[in-house]
Amino acid sequence: MVLTAYRWIDPGSEWRLHREWYVRSAMGDLLNEGVELAAKDNLYRCLDKLLGHKDALFVFLKDRWRDLFGVKFEVLLYDLTSTYFESDPPFPPGDKRRFGYSRDHRPDCVPVVIALIVTPEGFPLTYEVMAGNTLDKTTLPIFMEKIERLYGKAQRVWVMDRGIPTEAHLQEMRRRGACYLVGTPKGRLTKLEQALAVRPWKEVREQVQVKLLPQDDDLYVFVESRMRIGKERSMRRRKLKWLWRRLNQLQSQRPTYERLLMQLGAAKREVGRVFRLVNLILPEAPPKGQRSRRVDFGFTLARARLRRTRRREGRYLLRTNLTSTDPAQLWQFYLQLVEVEAAFRDIKSDLSIRPIFHQREERIEAHIFVSFLAYCVHVSLKHQLKMHAPGLTVRQALEKFAAIQLLDVHFPTTDGRELIFTRHTEPEKDQQLLLTKLGWELPPQSPPRITAAGAMHDGMQK
Repeated sequence: MVLTAYRWIDPGSEWRLHREWYVRSAMGDLLNEGVELAAKDNLYRCLDKLLGHKDALFVFLKDRWRDLFGVKFEVLLYDLTSTYFESDPPFPPGDKRRFGYSRDHRPDCVPVVIALIVTPEGFPLTYEVMAGNTLDKTTLPIFMEKIERLYGKAQRVWVMDRGIPTEAHLQEMRRRGACYLVGTPKGRLTKLEQALAVRPWKEVREQVQVKLLPQDDDLYVFVESRMRIGKERSMRRRKLKWLWRRLNQLQSQRPTYERLLMQLGAAKREVGRVFRLVNLILPEAPPKGQRSRRVDFGFTLARARLRRTRRREGRYLLRTNLTSTDPAQLWQFYLQLVEVEAAFRDIKSDLSIRPIFHQREERIEAHIFVSFLAYCVHVSLKHQLKMHAPGLTVRQALEKFAAIQLLDVHFPTTDGRELIFTRHTEPEKDQQLLLTKLGWELPPQSPPRITAAGAMHDGMQK
């Protein structure tokens, strides 16, 4: 409880929890436990015992989410992220810290991959820590097997982004009777462009229209969102204007060949894929050993790529075997993938899963497990706030409650003893309103305590 509350309220290292946070917090009074509970060895021993309870926790969570919030499990959202370490290899054989694709844009640090399944409301069902060099497309069979083992075989809709399922995975899902809705790579849109061109648009909701293309055992859904078109075009124009100005600056500066390549690399990192919309005309590299001289270069707009990019902005190609489902509902399912991204964002920002100070692999996984537990508490309060106080975020609610403090008030008596009152401050109006909305009550004020005769005098001598 202490580790999870600490990770949720004021995350930091176990050493900080032991040396500072537990003493300053009210956790000892609320749990009626002394400082020995937060002894560093106790905290580390607790981490060592946690992982054996993962599967039992996942089964418990399913019933808990259903009882508290009426959550259903017909639709599962699946995605992956990574977290990295400042520690350097080599690591012991079989260690999951391996260099691979870094979703945090830190290729200099060794990562692990975290795969997560949540419901469309954002409630987590299970997660797994995998080696940092794990390929996205190899993770799906592991999770399908795990979900069936924990929750039984049932017809569920798996919603995933492109890059996770392969053709073999989709074929296996069809064989098992599972349903899927996945994003498709850009290359498949190129192959189906002609067939989609002759299909009529169908309005499914305001500013969203679709084209449907049945093919083989699947239904391809080509979605156009006018709001998304405006947003993506605005982002692309802003980056392209910046890149154009930067190239003009470099052209007027005439840097050396090596310096030019470095500046172009920095510009490419700044604008990302927009860099492909410009054709560069670079000079020849100077002969090896020759002194670098200032060089000229040219650039033009890649008009064919720009036209192709404009056609695809705000448009998505989805693939599903739910051929009888309303296209508007399919689009809504796919939009719910943002809940997985929100979960990863909360775990990395509000719950500060990094930095990870542990060196042993099992304690690293236990640290991630505690972060998962803290996210379960986080998402529970998030949905309670959504129902009763929709204007507040979880972090804002915690800041409001942080103003309620627990104090020890000491009164010396005439016979050398000390009367101690442990009292929490009375909540302000906005805090009381929030407590009432959530149906919470502060714990009753504790009865006074009195020290033994001479205890106060002995304490003063110490």
